[in-house]
Amino acid sequence: MIQKTLAGIVLGWTLLAAGSAFAGGCPAHYMDGRLPEIRNPKLAKATTELCYGVFGVMHSGVTRTPLWSAERLLPANLKLAKKLSRDDSFHAEERLSPSQRAELSDYARSGYDRGHMAPNGNMPDRQTQHESFTLANMVPQDADNNRHLWAGLEGRVRDMVRKEGTLYVITGPAFIGGRLQKVGNVLVPSHLYKAVYSPSQKAGAAWIVENRSADELDVMTIAELEEKIGINLMPSLSARQKSAMLDLPQPKQKKSRRWPF
Repeated sequence: MIQKTLAGIVLGWTLLAAGSAFAGGCPAHYMDGRLPEIRNPKLAKATTELCYGVFGVMHSGVTRTPLWSAERLLPANLKLAKKLSRDDSFHAEERLSPSQRAELSDYARSGYDRGHMAPNGNMPDRQTQHESFTLANMVPQDADNNRHLWAGLEGRVRDMVRKEGTLYVITGPAFIGGRLQKVGNVLVPSHLYKAVYSPSQKAGAAWIVENRSADELDVMTIAELEEKIGINLMPSLSARQKSAMLDLPQPKQKKSRRWPF
């Protein structure tokens, strides 16, 4: 009897530990509380999970960028965010080792914007707004791309939340091809993606764009995006759910084309 009880306790702790590993440190930001799973071993090195008020980041000490920033977007938070004026406060992430983090000097005179992954425009208060300006939430982004096409996509996501309610959104860089560049010590992504899942519609989809000045973007299923970037973004969803296509609105005055690029 005692042996069975001890075995049950051990099993319980094992399952709890496994569940915690799936959940990560801030499960509220992820679909069903499940942390994305990195499939590409090259991306899995020197990663650090960072939790913030309304978004979660998986940071790479290799690229010195996030691999993703995840948000659970709520209409009430966006209503508060709309009233908040922008207060730039770009800063290095002090929770990361200097040998793995980006510094402001990396971006200085680089020609690239410090592009938010979890957008400043989604932040409901000054604290979360300040958190969004950590360089752990930034990638080197083409300035025209960041200020026009990408800004249009961010606005469309907010429109979707106001229309249909809670959405889960994961945004990040993709490093595709063999001609990647650096600004300072930070790797410049070849592409940027934004995956959107609607619990009410039980469907999702993603945009992916090249990190350059252009109007083109591609739309694909979450399953297609995951295959492309080597990350299981929403591991709690079935293959069928990941292939159910959510109708994504197009950014204003921008052209689009279908994947593959």
